[in-house]
Amino acid sequence: MNKQLLHSDVFQLIEKWAPKKLAYEWDNVGLQVGSYNKVVKKIMITLDVLESVVDEAIREGVNLIIAHHPLLFKSLKQLNADTPQGRIISKLIQHDITVYAAHTNLDIANGGVNDILCNLLGIKDTSVLVESESKNLYKIAVYVPKTHTKIVQDVLSENGAGHIGNYSHCSFQTEGKRAFKPLEGTNPHIGTRHELAHVDEVRIETIVKEENLNDAISKMIEKHPYEEPAYDIFPLKNKGEKMGVGRIGSLASSTTLIDLCEHVKNRTEMNHVRVTGDLEKTVKKVAVLGGSGEKYIHLAKRKGADVYITGDMSFHVAQDAWAAGLAVIDAGHYIEKVMKEATKSYLDTMLKDKATIEVVTSKMNTDPFQFI
Repeated sequence: MNKQLLHSDVFQLIEKWAPKKLAYEWDNVGLQVGSYNKVVKKIMITLDVLESVVDEAIREGVNLIIAHHPLLFKSLKQLNADTPQGRIISKLIQHDITVYAAHTNLDIANGGVNDILCNLLGIKDTSVLVESESKNLYKIAVYVPKTHTKIVQDVLSENGAGHIGNYSHCSFQTEGKRAFKPLEGTNPHIGTRHELAHVDEVRIETIVKEENLNDAISKMIEKHPYEEPAYDIFPLKNKGEKMGVGRIGSLASSTTLIDLCEHVKNRTEMNHVRVTGDLEKTVKKVAVLGGSGEKYIHLAKRKGADVYITGDMSFHVAQDAWAAGLAVIDAGHYIEKVMKEATKSYLDTMLKDKATIEVVTSKMNTDPFQFI
């Protein structure tokens, strides 16, 4: 019988994609309301946790909501059920619904909101727009009998080690002779107790990102033939993969600003966008930052963007971008709704052996603006 899945198990899957440590310090990600230890029945993905979304979850029999925008940003001083937020929290508690949020960590993560937008819009060869950190790298050096070299290298690669760019199984291997004497209480794979053994071995050296280090080591130990594998871990000063919000890349071919506006509307299923700049201007290099990105107009310009796609652009900042020659497509904060289908797809894949757990997306429109 399959072990029942708990809410905490789903949280771990989300954090495998978007680790909580990526979130900005001011953000409030993770568990918002509810429990780590309830059994998952049905999951709903939403951009926002509004009362209409909670009512929808109640109707649909959902007991776990995964949201992008946190329900709780500031500390609660009282829980007043006569306020909108109080009603939402009261309903969640009354109906035993847990809420979990992945916000700026999902913006920053590989394959997160900004990558989803770039893929949807056909923006290629992307790099990070606003760099916040680089991933730490480590070198693993493990000593393996020659007969098990491929087995150990494969398991390291399967768990994230030895990946450089579009190459896998990257390692440096040297051969040597290992000496050891098994003592009382040992059960050696090679050699005899109390006798000195000499074995032909290979030292495999490979690089791994910090988030994959523990998995790579534990799985390597499982597959290693020795009771006590010999291995070393070295922290590296090499700069790892750059992390941060936003992306900048290029369209497959140049287009006009007006045509790009229509493309953004069609691909993101938005009814409108706001735009600054010459509508007939030719654009190719595009910066993207889902949500509110007005702080980074000058960075987008310095990095060579012809146009910046973001949301929540205020009047004077839009003027500044216009004066600097940077076209801006303000598709609104609601453009981040693209995370719903992508998160559902990810969880469907990760939970494919849990066929009894249904993942749905909220059908509620949580955009507060209407255009007349």
